[in-house]
Amino acid sequence: MTTTTRPAITIESTVQAPVAKVWEYWNQPEHIKQWAFASEDWHAPKSENDLRIGGTFSTTMAAKDGSFSFDFGGEYTDVKEHKLIEYTLGDGRKVSILFSTMGDSTKVVQTFEAEEENPLEMQRDGWQAILNNFTKYTETH
Repeated sequence: MTTTTRPAITIESTVQAPVAKVWEYWNQPEHIKQWAFASEDWHAPKSENDLRIGGTFSTTMAAKDGSFSFDFGGEYTDVKEHKLIEYTLGDGRKVSILFSTMGDSTKVVQTFEAEEENPLEMQRDGWQAILNNFTKYTETH
């Protein structure tokens, strides 16, 4: 039996908002649909989230021109309010998000196991772009 160890990629952002707002905007479907995409020619038309251990989530990410879409989802393995979210994606990869209060701002550190289809730099850049969208949306709404 062969075990494949996937490299872990870590991205981060400091959001100029208190952790309660950051947590709400990260987890509420009406907010997720406003930021869960990597570029302006994409959008997230559908999002469902059952934030609890054993709960599942799914967000549809789609090109605005209708040429491509996919569902990003998984199952929660750990949830500590305002501090930690861990989940397993549908393909078995693990993801961890840490939320740290820094005065009036919140540091978000997300670590995910890389997939094998795309270069690591492309994956890091894509996930960072989504996190940057989250930061911008949260700070301006």
